[in-house]
Amino acid sequence: MCGIAGFFDRRASLGTAEAQQTAFRMTDSLAHRGPDDRGVWTDSETGIALGHRRLSIIDLSPAGHQPMVASAGRYVLTYNGEIFNWQDLRAELPPPPDGYKGHSDTEIFLRGCEVWGLEETVRRLIGFFAIGLWDRQTRTLTLVRDRLGIKPLYWGRFGETVLFGSELSALRAHPACEAEIDRDALAAYLRTAYVPAPKSIYRGISKLEPGTMLTIGMEGDPRHQRYWDVRDAMRAGTADRAKPLPGDAIERWEGLLADAVQRRMVADVPVGAFLSGGVDSSAVVALMQANSARKVKTYSIGFREAGYDEAPFARAVAEHLGTDHTEFYVGPQEALSVVPRLSAIYDEPFADSSQIPTALICQLTRNDATVALSGDGGDELFGGYNRYRLAERHWPRLKTLPHPLRATLAAGLTLPSPTAWDRLLGPFLPKGLGQPGDKLYKLASVAGSADLDALYRRLISLWPDPAKLMISGTEPERLPSGFPDSLGAMERMQGYDMLTYMTDDVLTKVDRASMAAALEVRVPLLDHRLVEQSWHLPANAKLRGKSSKWLLRQILYRHVPQSLIERPKMGFGVPIDHWLRGPLKDWAADLLDPAKIRAQGYLREEPITRAWQEHLSGRRNHQYALWTVLMFQAWLPR
Repeated sequence: MCGIAGFFDRRASLGTAEAQQTAFRMTDSLAHRGPDDRGVWTDSETGIALGHRRLSIIDLSPAGHQPMVASAGRYVLTYNGEIFNWQDLRAELPPPPDGYKGHSDTEIFLRGCEVWGLEETVRRLIGFFAIGLWDRQTRTLTLVRDRLGIKPLYWGRFGETVLFGSELSALRAHPACEAEIDRDALAAYLRTAYVPAPKSIYRGISKLEPGTMLTIGMEGDPRHQRYWDVRDAMRAGTADRAKPLPGDAIERWEGLLADAVQRRMVADVPVGAFLSGGVDSSAVVALMQANSARKVKTYSIGFREAGYDEAPFARAVAEHLGTDHTEFYVGPQEALSVVPRLSAIYDEPFADSSQIPTALICQLTRNDATVALSGDGGDELFGGYNRYRLAERHWPRLKTLPHPLRATLAAGLTLPSPTAWDRLLGPFLPKGLGQPGDKLYKLASVAGSADLDALYRRLISLWPDPAKLMISGTEPERLPSGFPDSLGAMERMQGYDMLTYMTDDVLTKVDRASMAAALEVRVPLLDHRLVEQSWHLPANAKLRGKSSKWLLRQILYRHVPQSLIERPKMGFGVPIDHWLRGPLKDWAADLLDPAKIRAQGYLREEPITRAWQEHLSGRRNHQYALWTVLMFQAWLPR
């Protein structure tokens, strides 16, 4: 796990010393991603410079230093990530004439390029990666991002210079970079709390999309090529779907999951796992412990605020499995201490508030481990989100009502404020049900949706109409397309999530938080082989009765009693709503100052001030919508 950066100036306008200094500036901005080593390789005659910051995981010796030159000298590589089948590939490859210098996966990747070529080598990889490969023979730079987008890779073209890097800070460190805020990207961010690929917050800089290779030569424009697409997995899976679920499915899937987990336990440094006590992380830890002769080190974080503390559930699972468990309890002040650093950690506006506990668990885990496994991806693969149940079970019935009737119902539900609904219905509802007013407002948004796409957009929207907040800018409204016609409502939402929310929110959150602490987080549930196989599963392997993630639960219940797992789903969150009215109030008020917003010239202060005042008064809970504005304001260059 590392940070990479580089540039390709086709004019070759920099001398060797200046090119090296520039490359070092770019990579040094990524020092947090790779504190163990730094390196730069340049060729001033062709204008290429590759840089690397290393977090040593496999082969801790200097033999793993990057950028690395292939044995025959043709290829030069800077690479971030891990290849989990590198030992298998090494066994298939003829060794280089002068032998291998070490035992790193980097060297195996380069040898694969020499023997099989770049594209074939990439198709053989199991892992996550962001790659910059210079071909000295053809004078081409190729950038490659892993299939699911677990590792980030930005690139931009400014005149004759192409820049790339793991984070935007690396590109900004190059003098050719023009860091102009893209107002269209900002509008998209206000809806979703992240900037969706391929855009970045800066005009002219893009995220390389998952499963994509981009090649730039001495002449001509960059060429994009998709070597893997989740939509192909959808088509293949739905065309060859077993109905009903085969009798050996649980056994077979446990074997697939165990292989993915075992491959990610290999490292030359201490390895642990995040454990929340939920289905996904518990399944990963259970398979780790079942395949380990030692006690697996597990980590959880606890909050003393009611409704946010999962630590007791994690503790119970850890005790049953016999892991070496470490529990961190943090108070509000410890959690709030992370907030001022979030804009630096995420490097572009990002406002999933679970970024706070994620940053905390990463920095605390790093005290003992350099690698941690997580359960991310389980919801998307196995149907865990509440919106999937809504789409599969309720939307088919709801959509039979004429849309005008549903729209009228929605308007009626929003006439009283959420607080008024709470006062009206609260005395008649069981304790622990939450705030009925917010739930009714959510129901209203669902009822008023014209179709499934509109329903999905409404469910993921923090600001349903970002244009009302923008002084200028046009939001890209298109959802991903190209899905098989045979997909059901739940599967269509799963597809949207895999192509957008999972990569640009969930995986971005974990990557930046972990890398800020120099911790490598591996995600076995997002092994691409599992993703491909998941599309062969019928819907009732995911949702069955009242159970979501049915198949994954059956595997887990082989290792952990059902009574330790069955409980309402909790998000990995913090009480932002209360903090904004309490300890974060002054910080937020300063960032939301109308005069400041007006002077910046990006957002309209009126709707933001109205939402802020409603939140402070308790009439509405605007915590997530306000958090998007606050994170942009905190990130915005002063």
